[in-house]
Amino acid sequence: MSSIDVPVERGRFGQTARRDAWWLYPLLTFLGLAGFLAYSGWAGFQGNHYTYGGYLSPVYSPLIFGHPGEDSWFGAMPAFIPSFVTVAMLVLWMPGGFRITCYYYRGAYYKAFWADPPNCTVGEPRKKYLGERYFPLIVQNIHRYFLYLALLFLVSLSYDVWKALWFDGKFGIGVGTLVLLVNVILLGSYTLSCHSLRHLVGGIFDVLSRRPVRKKMYDCVSCMNRHHMLFAWMSLFWVAFSDLYVRMCSMGIWTDWRIL
Repeated sequence: MSSIDVPVERGRFGQTARRDAWWLYPLLTFLGLAGFLAYSGWAGFQGNHYTYGGYLSPVYSPLIFGHPGEDSWFGAMPAFIPSFVTVAMLVLWMPGGFRITCYYYRGAYYKAFWADPPNCTVGEPRKKYLGERYFPLIVQNIHRYFLYLALLFLVSLSYDVWKALWFDGKFGIGVGTLVLLVNVILLGSYTLSCHSLRHLVGGIFDVLSRRPVRKKMYDCVSCMNRHHMLFAWMSLFWVAFSDLYVRMCSMGIWTDWRIL
Protein backbone atom coordinates (compact mmCIF):
# COMPACT_ATOMS: atom_id res chain seq x y z
CA MET A 1 0.00 0.00 0.00
CA SER A 2 1.42 3.37 -0.95
CA SER A 3 1.73 6.10 1.64
CA ILE A 4 2.08 9.86 1.60
CA ASP A 5 4.16 11.78 4.09
CA VAL A 6 2.27 14.83 5.24
CA PRO A 7 4.44 17.39 7.04
CA VAL A 8 3.14 18.49 10.43
CA GLU A 9 2.67 22.22 10.56
CA ARG A 10 2.67 23.69 14.06
CA GLY A 11 0.40 26.64 14.53
CA ARG A 12 1.37 29.87 16.23
CA PHE A 13 1.11 30.10 20.01
CA GLY A 14 -2.56 30.10 20.95
CA GLN A 15 -3.74 29.42 17.41
CA THR A 16 -6.68 27.04 17.32
CA ALA A 17 -9.97 26.30 15.57
CA ARG A 18 -11.67 25.65 18.92
CA ARG A 19 -14.55 27.95 19.81
CA ASP A 20 -14.96 26.91 23.44
CA ALA A 21 -13.27 28.57 26.41
CA TRP A 22 -10.20 26.31 26.13
CA TRP A 23 -8.10 28.79 28.11
CA LEU A 24 -10.30 28.66 31.23
CA TYR A 25 -9.02 25.38 32.71
CA PRO A 26 -5.29 26.18 32.37
CA LEU A 27 -5.95 29.68 33.73
CA LEU A 28 -7.75 28.37 36.82
CA THR A 29 -5.01 25.78 37.30
CA PHE A 30 -2.35 28.48 37.07
CA LEU A 31 -4.14 30.67 39.62
CA GLY A 32 -4.75 27.76 41.99
CA LEU A 33 -1.21 26.39 41.92
CA ALA A 34 0.38 29.85 41.97
CA GLY A 35 -1.78 30.83 44.95
CA PHE A 36 -0.77 27.74 46.90
CA LEU A 37 2.92 28.15 46.05
CA ALA A 38 2.82 31.78 47.14
CA TYR A 39 1.12 31.02 50.45
CA SER A 40 3.13 27.90 51.32
CA GLY A 41 6.36 29.69 50.43
CA TRP A 42 5.41 32.64 52.62
CA ALA A 43 4.34 30.38 55.49
CA GLY A 44 7.49 28.30 55.21
CA PHE A 45 9.73 31.37 55.49
CA GLN A 46 8.01 32.71 58.61
CA GLY A 47 9.46 30.28 61.12
CA ASN A 48 6.90 31.15 63.78
CA HIS A 49 3.19 30.78 64.67
CA TYR A 50 3.18 27.18 63.43
CA THR A 51 2.06 25.67 66.75
CA TYR A 52 -0.86 26.30 69.04
CA GLY A 53 -1.15 24.08 72.10
CA GLY A 54 -1.02 20.53 70.74
CA TYR A 55 -1.66 21.69 67.16
CA LEU A 56 1.16 21.66 64.62
CA SER A 57 0.89 23.11 61.13
CA PRO A 58 1.35 20.44 58.43
CA VAL A 59 3.73 22.83 56.66
CA TYR A 60 6.18 22.33 59.56
CA SER A 61 5.53 18.65 60.19
CA PRO A 62 7.47 16.69 61.25
CA LEU A 63 8.94 19.22 63.66
CA ILE A 64 12.53 17.98 63.59
CA PHE A 65 13.88 21.17 65.21
CA GLY A 66 12.00 23.71 67.24
CA HIS A 67 12.10 26.66 69.56
CA PRO A 68 12.72 26.10 73.30
CA GLY A 69 9.73 24.42 74.92
CA GLU A 70 8.40 22.92 71.69
CA ASP A 71 8.00 19.17 71.27
CA SER A 72 10.54 18.73 68.47
CA TRP A 73 12.42 15.58 67.48
CA PHE A 74 15.99 16.82 67.95
CA GLY A 75 15.66 19.93 70.08
CA ALA A 76 16.78 23.37 68.97
CA MET A 77 18.05 24.21 65.49
CA PRO A 78 21.78 23.44 65.21
CA ALA A 79 24.08 26.46 65.21
CA PHE A 80 25.66 25.57 61.84
CA ILE A 81 22.32 26.00 60.03
CA PRO A 82 21.86 29.62 58.82
CA SER A 83 19.36 31.67 60.81
CA PHE A 84 17.11 32.28 57.80
CA VAL A 85 16.51 28.52 57.36
CA THR A 86 13.24 27.39 58.96
CA VAL A 87 12.08 23.88 59.84
CA ALA A 88 9.61 24.01 56.96
CA MET A 89 12.47 24.45 54.49
CA LEU A 90 14.07 21.25 55.79
CA VAL A 91 10.98 19.09 55.32
CA LEU A 92 8.80 20.64 52.59
CA TRP A 93 10.97 19.33 49.76
CA MET A 94 9.75 15.79 50.48
CA PRO A 95 5.95 16.23 50.16
CA GLY A 96 6.62 18.97 47.60
CA GLY A 97 8.67 16.56 45.50
CA PHE A 98 5.86 14.02 45.64
CA ARG A 99 3.35 16.55 44.35
CA ILE A 100 5.46 18.19 41.69
CA THR A 101 6.31 14.82 40.14
CA CYS A 102 2.72 13.54 40.41
CA TYR A 103 1.26 12.31 37.12
CA TYR A 104 -1.80 14.52 37.47
CA TYR A 105 0.10 17.66 38.41
CA ARG A 106 2.48 17.18 35.50
CA GLY A 107 -0.34 17.54 33.03
CA ALA A 108 -1.77 20.41 35.04
CA TYR A 109 1.29 22.61 35.24
CA TYR A 110 2.58 21.65 31.79
CA LYS A 111 -0.51 23.36 30.42
CA ALA A 112 -0.83 26.17 32.96
CA PHE A 113 2.81 27.26 33.35
CA TRP A 114 4.68 25.99 30.30
CA ALA A 115 1.85 25.95 27.75
CA ASP A 116 3.05 22.53 26.65
CA PRO A 117 0.48 22.55 25.14
CA PRO A 118 -1.92 25.16 26.57
CA ASN A 119 -4.73 22.74 25.65
CA CYS A 120 -5.60 20.13 23.04
CA THR A 121 -5.20 21.34 19.43
CA VAL A 122 -3.90 24.74 20.57
CA GLY A 123 -0.63 26.13 19.24
CA GLU A 124 2.42 25.90 21.51
CA PRO A 125 5.13 28.53 22.08
CA ARG A 126 7.88 26.09 20.96
CA LYS A 127 8.75 24.16 17.82
CA LYS A 128 10.23 21.02 19.36
CA TYR A 129 8.89 18.58 21.91
CA LEU A 130 11.46 16.78 24.03
CA GLY A 131 9.12 15.12 26.53
CA GLU A 132 10.52 13.65 29.73
CA ARG A 133 13.57 12.03 28.20
CA TYR A 134 15.96 14.89 28.94
CA PHE A 135 16.94 17.06 31.88
CA PRO A 136 15.19 18.55 33.78
CA LEU A 137 11.92 16.70 33.06
CA ILE A 138 13.57 13.29 33.25
CA VAL A 139 13.76 13.92 37.01
CA GLN A 140 9.99 13.35 37.07
CA ASN A 141 10.71 9.62 37.01
CA ILE A 142 11.69 9.65 40.70
CA HIS A 143 8.02 10.08 41.62
CA ARG A 144 7.79 6.45 42.77
CA TYR A 145 10.52 7.06 45.33
CA PHE A 146 8.87 10.19 46.67
CA LEU A 147 5.83 7.96 47.23
CA TYR A 148 7.65 6.15 50.03
CA LEU A 149 8.41 9.47 51.73
CA ALA A 150 4.79 10.58 51.32
CA LEU A 151 3.59 7.41 53.06
CA LEU A 152 5.91 8.15 55.99
CA PHE A 153 4.54 11.68 56.16
CA LEU A 154 1.04 10.26 56.62
CA VAL A 155 2.30 8.49 59.74
CA SER A 156 3.84 11.72 61.05
CA LEU A 157 0.68 13.75 60.36
CA SER A 158 -1.47 11.08 61.99
CA TYR A 159 0.66 11.37 65.10
CA ASP A 160 0.07 15.13 65.00
CA VAL A 161 -3.68 14.45 65.11
CA TRP A 162 -3.12 12.22 68.15
CA LYS A 163 -1.28 15.04 69.91
CA ALA A 164 -4.10 17.41 68.96
CA LEU A 165 -6.47 15.27 71.07
CA TRP A 166 -4.83 16.27 74.33
CA PHE A 167 -5.31 19.55 76.17
CA ASP A 168 -3.20 20.04 79.30
CA GLY A 169 -2.92 16.26 79.64
CA LYS A 170 -6.66 15.66 79.24
CA PHE A 171 -8.43 14.12 76.26
CA GLY A 172 -10.49 16.53 74.20
CA ILE A 173 -11.52 17.57 70.72
CA GLY A 174 -11.23 21.09 69.39
CA VAL A 175 -12.06 22.56 66.01
CA GLY A 176 -8.33 22.45 65.27
CA THR A 177 -8.32 18.71 65.98
CA LEU A 178 -10.92 18.19 63.28
CA VAL A 179 -9.06 20.48 60.88
CA LEU A 180 -5.89 18.41 61.24
CA LEU A 181 -7.88 15.16 61.03
CA VAL A 182 -9.52 16.20 57.75
CA ASN A 183 -6.06 17.16 56.49
CA VAL A 184 -4.77 13.63 57.10
CA ILE A 185 -7.86 12.08 55.48
CA LEU A 186 -7.51 14.21 52.34
CA LEU A 187 -3.76 13.73 52.10
CA GLY A 188 -4.23 10.01 52.67
CA SER A 189 -6.86 9.86 49.92
CA TYR A 190 -4.53 11.70 47.55
CA THR A 191 -1.50 9.54 48.38
CA LEU A 192 -3.34 6.20 48.41
CA SER A 193 -4.94 6.95 45.03
CA CYS A 194 -1.51 7.53 43.46
CA HIS A 195 -0.78 5.92 40.09
CA SER A 196 2.58 4.69 41.38
CA LEU A 197 0.95 2.98 44.36
CA ARG A 198 -1.51 1.33 41.98
CA HIS A 199 1.39 -0.11 40.02
CA LEU A 200 3.27 -1.05 43.19
CA VAL A 201 0.44 -3.12 44.72
CA GLY A 202 -0.55 -4.98 41.58
CA GLY A 203 0.37 -3.40 38.29
CA ILE A 204 3.73 -5.17 38.13
CA PHE A 205 2.11 -8.59 37.53
CA ASP A 206 1.11 -9.95 34.13
CA VAL A 207 -1.65 -12.18 35.57
CA LEU A 208 -3.07 -10.37 38.57
CA SER A 209 -6.00 -12.77 39.02
CA ARG A 210 -3.64 -15.40 40.41
CA ARG A 211 -2.89 -13.15 43.39
CA PRO A 212 -6.27 -12.42 45.02
CA VAL A 213 -4.91 -10.24 47.83
CA ARG A 214 -2.87 -8.07 45.50
CA LYS A 215 -5.81 -7.89 43.07
CA LYS A 216 -8.07 -6.64 45.87
CA MET A 217 -5.52 -3.96 46.75
CA TYR A 218 -5.14 -3.06 43.08
CA ASP A 219 -8.91 -2.73 42.62
CA CYS A 220 -9.16 -0.58 45.75
CA VAL A 221 -6.43 1.82 44.63
CA SER A 222 -7.91 1.85 41.11
CA CYS A 223 -11.29 2.87 42.56
CA MET A 224 -9.69 5.75 44.46
CA ASN A 225 -7.53 6.65 41.47
CA ARG A 226 -10.65 7.69 39.55
CA HIS A 227 -10.91 10.65 41.94
CA HIS A 228 -7.18 11.39 42.10
CA MET A 229 -7.59 14.87 40.62
CA LEU A 230 -10.27 15.79 43.17
CA PHE A 231 -8.16 14.51 46.05
CA ALA A 232 -5.15 16.40 44.69
CA TRP A 233 -6.91 19.77 44.76
CA MET A 234 -8.80 19.27 48.01
CA SER A 235 -5.72 18.12 49.90
CA LEU A 236 -3.60 20.91 48.42
CA PHE A 237 -5.83 23.69 49.68
CA TRP A 238 -6.62 21.98 52.98
CA VAL A 239 -2.90 21.92 53.80
CA ALA A 240 -2.85 25.70 53.35
CA PHE A 241 -6.03 26.10 55.38
CA SER A 242 -4.66 23.92 58.19
CA ASP A 243 -1.56 26.10 58.42
CA LEU A 244 -3.73 29.21 58.32
CA TYR A 245 -5.94 27.88 61.12
CA VAL A 246 -3.02 27.09 63.43
CA ARG A 247 -1.38 30.40 62.55
CA MET A 248 -4.48 32.48 63.26
CA CYS A 249 -5.06 30.73 66.57
CA SER A 250 -1.42 31.18 67.55
CA MET A 251 -1.65 34.90 66.78
CA GLY A 252 -4.83 35.25 68.84
CA ILE A 253 -6.95 36.25 65.85
CA TRP A 254 -9.11 33.12 65.78
CA THR A 255 -10.55 31.23 68.74
CA ASP A 256 -10.24 27.46 68.81
CA TRP A 257 -13.62 26.27 70.06
CA ARG A 258 -13.57 23.16 72.25
CA ILE A 259 -16.11 20.55 71.12
CA LEU A 260 -15.36 17.95 73.78
